[in-house]
Formats: sequence, structure tokens, C-alpha cells
Amino acid sequence: MESTEKLTDTNAILAYLYETFPLCFIAEGETKPLKIGLFQDLAERLADDSKVSKTQLRIALRRYTSSWRYLKGVKVGAQRVDLDGVECGELEQEHIDHAQATLKESQEKAKAKRVAKAAAAKPEGTAPKSEKKPFKKPAPKRTKPTAPKAPKAAVVEKEFIPAVLTELKPNQRVNVKLGKSPVAGVVLDIKKEDVQVQLDSGLTVKVRVEHILL
Repeated sequence: MESTEKLTDTNAILAYLYETFPLCFIAEGETKPLKIGLFQDLAERLADDSKVSKTQLRIALRRYTSSWRYLKGVKVGAQRVDLDGVECGELEQEHIDHAQATLKESQEKAKAKRVAKAAAAKPEGTAPKSEKKPFKKPAPKRTKPTAPKAPKAAVVEKEFIPAVLTELKPNQRVNVKLGKSPVAGVVLDIKKEDVQVQLDSGLTVKVRVEHILL
């Protein structure tokens, strides 16, 4: 009996594509540029598949081709591939230039967003000075006034942002939500929604992507 379970989550659809077309859609590491017009081939190949719709396929394909991992793979010498991983022509320079420009713009937007979040998390002003009056001893007047202490600088906690599964890669520095404070570590392996991380303490843990912070 054919499954009627519909996939609606983009990450779930990408995982399905990784499994169904492993020579075309690369789940980990460097990706390969896709054949021009691949969406039509994909829609025809999955026309009888009740799990996915054309709309969801288009969204998933857009997510895949706009990821930093994919854009980095659009470079000189790379060959486009079809659904079966068969090479079908080198990239044109204009496509390479467009991909690199898109990558740069996306990275700059992400950086600006992190800076904005950090600024928003900064406490409003520094701590107020103590209103308590200094104790005055019944002693002779001091000839040299005591210099006032400088106010302590406000401490700004580091702001983390949730990681995106498609943008994670092995050997990447990340932070794992364990307890009250995130713990730093390095990505060892990524399998679907599970990410294996070696913490700086030497301990290796496997967590879901929602527990990974950048």
C-alpha cells in the first residue's frame, strides 16, 4: 500500500531528497552544482510520490541552493549534475559570479543580524552610582581629595543564534545547549537531525540540531 503521509517540513523533505537521490543532493560536505532545469526532472520523477508536493519540492530546492554550503560549491571547474549524479556541463562564469555575490551578501546579512542582536541584548546604561553619602569623620579637613572610583563597565553576555542544519559542517566550532550555559565544541559528524559534537572538555555528545548554537 502506497504511503499517504505528506511531508511538510522543509528539513524533512531535504532529508528525503538526500536519501532518494544521494548522487545529486549531498547531505554532508561539499555539494555539487545542480543541472539547470532540475526542478522539472525532480517533479516528473516524483510525480507519483504522495509524500511530497511540487510546492514543497520547490521550497526545499530553493533552501538547498541558497545555503552557504551549496553556494561555496559553485566554483570554477565544478560540473553540474542531474538527479543520478551524471555530469552535464561546466558552470558558466556568470553563474559562478552570481553565486559568489549571493554568498557574500548572505554572510554580510547574517553578520549584521548577529551584531544587531548583540546590541539589543546590551543593558540600558550602566549601573547607577550609589546614592549613599560618604561617612564623614570628625577629623581635620583633607588637603587632597580622594579621586572617585571609575564606574564598572557593563558586562555584555555573548549572544548566540540557533544553527541551521544545512549550514553545519564537520570541524565547525559550535556551542551546545547543556544546562544553563552553552558549552563550546567541534562538530564531528552530522546525520539527518542528529549532530555529534566533541566538547572542549573532551566529552563527545550527540544532540538534535535545535540544541546547537553559533
